[in-house]
Amino acid sequence: MKHFARSIAVLAVALPSLALAQDDKGFGLAGILSAKNKEDLSPIILSAGVPLADAPWELKSGTYYEFEIHGDGSQELAITGSEFFRAIWIDEIVVEGLEIRPLGLDSIEFDEAGEMEIGFVALKPGSYHLKVPGSTGETQRLEITIK
Repeated sequence: MKHFARSIAVLAVALPSLALAQDDKGFGLAGILSAKNKEDLSPIILSAGVPLADAPWELKSGTYYEFEIHGDGSQELAITGSEFFRAIWIDEIVVEGLEIRPLGLDSIEFDEAGEMEIGFVALKPGSYHLKVPGSTGETQRLEITIK
């Protein structure tokens, strides 16, 4: 019994070191939520007649991303993208310092001026988009590729 207890104690000390040694990406204990795995994306702008973004997003599966959405209140505007939102894991949505941790998302709407930040991990490779519902213009659509 004494030998068994000693073996358990050795494992308890060795396992955390072994886990860190096997982390070939260097993320550390936070895993994919580590700051080393985080990238900031260009913001989305919700404003009447203004393009949603400067350029398409090219994302890498397994990487943590953050982006902001800025609504200027010029018009009640929303963005939809249920297929994209199902291809990612949303860590949090921050609105005026309030952190929301949703199980899923279909769309976001700004009735007045405001900002929000969304943090997520890209998961499912494919081609997706976010767009202003009912719009047909290319500038009201953000193309997204997850590789």
